[in-house]
Amino acid sequence: MSGKSTKEPQYSFMLDIKERYGLARFGLMANESWSNDPRRTLFTLARYKFVAKMLSGRDQVLEVGCADAFGTRLVQQEVTSVTAIDFDPIFIADVQSRIDPRWPLTAFVHDILAGPVVGEFDAAFSLDVLEHIEQKHEDQFIDNVAASLSPTGILIIGMPSKESQVYASPQSKEGHVNCKSSPELRKTLQKKFNSVFMFSMNDEVVHTGYHPMAHYLLAICAHLR
Repeated sequence: MSGKSTKEPQYSFMLDIKERYGLARFGLMANESWSNDPRRTLFTLARYKFVAKMLSGRDQVLEVGCADAFGTRLVQQEVTSVTAIDFDPIFIADVQSRIDPRWPLTAFVHDILAGPVVGEFDAAFSLDVLEHIEQKHEDQFIDNVAASLSPTGILIIGMPSKESQVYASPQSKEGHVNCKSSPELRKTLQKKFNSVFMFSMNDEVVHTGYHPMAHYLLAICAHLR
């Protein structure tokens, strides 16, 4: 025990958590957004919450393009195990430096364009990655993610919509080489999956509304071809 107490004693356990585990740290990407645009942190976490609820109860889950994996813990809360990969060693080093033993996470460097991840996962998700993959490589990206799935595996893809790019920052536009409309994303994913369910997202709200007005797209893919 810390020996200190808050004025309302039911909150004193927070001091004990701080003393026992320290204060949690932001990841590289979350730190930037929280510093410069706090709302964007909320939007990112809302996407992870959607994935977490859609994959609730799954066993082995793969995250492709985890970056700092700050939001990944929301998915960990709902599934048995998460394996997180990214092609950038800087991000993976950051992830590994912050892993909490109470929230064990397997994270390592892997370029999904080079091949599938060894193992068999019953679900995978990839947020804010496909728009960075050149169109000529997108089928290879999806094929390799799909090859890491079990026959009944589910894939969730999230990306900014093509329509949103008029509002994107110059930094975002520099990396966004393959944004799509909702019909385009569905068509791309249907090459590998028989069932593709499309959702729209504006800020932190996920809905099934008019897709040209969506700033973000989420697709749930099932039934591998």
